[in-house]
Amino acid sequence: MYIYYALFNLADDGINIEFPGLDGAFTFGSDMHDALYMAKDLLAGWLINAEDDGETIPEPLQPVEISVPKGDLLIPIEVNTDIYRLKFDNQAVKKTLTIPRYLDALGKEENINFSLVLTEALKEKLGV
Repeated sequence: MYIYYALFNLADDGINIEFPGLDGAFTFGSDMHDALYMAKDLLAGWLINAEDDGETIPEPLQPVEISVPKGDLLIPIEVNTDIYRLKFDNQAVKKTLTIPRYLDALGKEENINFSLVLTEALKEKLGV
């Protein structure tokens, strides 16, 4: 698990994002929701590349070590590279589960793809 601070610069056309202390770690988001997603995606990718290349990962700067320009936001971004790697591992895993008989019957009648429904429900529940 890593936590690094990102500088969010609110511009007229969106939000510019920079991770102080991480070379080349810049991205952009169209709004705050997109910016948070892009910051997390960038940080995870940057760290995974460093891990895979055997590079030394710099210690995160503490907020007091970061100069925050007036109007910018300093936001902590947390990523778990192990979980992030798994997110993109789309290999299917067989699961055995139990559901009420009536749901099984109704699902079959409606040609429901149980695996798809379970996958979508898990993603929503886990926020991924």
